[in-house]
Amino acid sequence: MTRKKVKLAFITNDSARKATFKKRKKGLMKKVSELSTLCGIDACAIIYSPYDTSPEVWPNTMGAQRVLAEFKRMPEMEQSKKMVNQESFIRQRIAKASEQLKKQSKENREKEMTEVMYQGLTGKGLQNLNLGDLNDLGWVIDQNLKEVYKRIEAVKKGASTSSSSSVAAAAAAAAASQAVAPPTMEQKPAVVELGLDPMQRTQTEWFTDWMNSNTSDQHIGYGHADEMILPNFNDNHNANVWPNNFYP
Repeated sequence: MTRKKVKLAFITNDSARKATFKKRKKGLMKKVSELSTLCGIDACAIIYSPYDTSPEVWPNTMGAQRVLAEFKRMPEMEQSKKMVNQESFIRQRIAKASEQLKKQSKENREKEMTEVMYQGLTGKGLQNLNLGDLNDLGWVIDQNLKEVYKRIEAVKKGASTSSSSSVAAAAAAAAASQAVAPPTMEQKPAVVELGLDPMQRTQTEWFTDWMNSNTSDQHIGYGHADEMILPNFNDNHNANVWPNNFYP
């Protein structure tokens, strides 16, 4: 839970101012102690107040003197690098507030000219505007036109992306629907070689081709374009035409 932002203003009530001082002093001492313990650095705090004649020092007088001596041995540029006093602190606060005021004024002016622009779209005249108002109105109109063009480009890119993806999906679907399986080639019965020599394999292929034919006088290619005439198996004289080692 974040702490509520403290309003930097002088407390007019004496008793409330003194009580607030004691509370802030105790918190400051605690923070210095935590900084020195957790971060392992040398730190000290010296607080003057109108309520005490002597300043309050942390951790003690000797420790504060040692830290101040070490600080004075540093170069002057390093000493004043992040050093602030009350005057410089107030100047920083004023500069920061001025920047915030300038930013807020610009935002208010932009909203005012935006309202004038919408009133002009409804038909209200612009006769009461001076040259500065017209320049600001023109700037607001240009900014709105840029935003409109950006949105149009974004819509076009989204539409082109979706259309290209849909076209690709349709093409893929059409290709899948028109795909035809390649015609299957007629498969011949596999011939088991069983470790046969070339001559025996040739005879086996010849016999397989003969079994697939419907005629008994088919010419079979054999070797170098030679032709063989299938013998008549009805003749007992040719019964021993096959080698005895494969077809007994």
